[in-house]
Amino acid sequence: MVKISEFQMKDVVNVADGRKLGNIGDIDININTGKIEAVVIGGAGKVLGFFGKDEDIVIPWKNILKIGEDVILVRYKDTTELKYIEEKA
Repeated sequence: MVKISEFQMKDVVNVADGRKLGNIGDIDININTGKIEAVVIGGAGKVLGFFGKDEDIVIPWKNILKIGEDVILVRYKDTTELKYIEEKA
């Protein structure tokens, strides 16, 4: 069994490109079933005069591949798709 506080301390890594996505900031739980539906990685804060933060990353529970001692391996969007979205914004 894993405590939520321990879960939040682990780095989340995308297996598609090995990139660290961040740490879990929130968890979506289905109140009817009591099951975790998704984990939410908080967007990074902007700096140098830009206020606000980047959008949160939502990883469906089915995309979590492995929960290790230090990291959580997930399958997130393809790297090329991410670059396209970032350039478009």
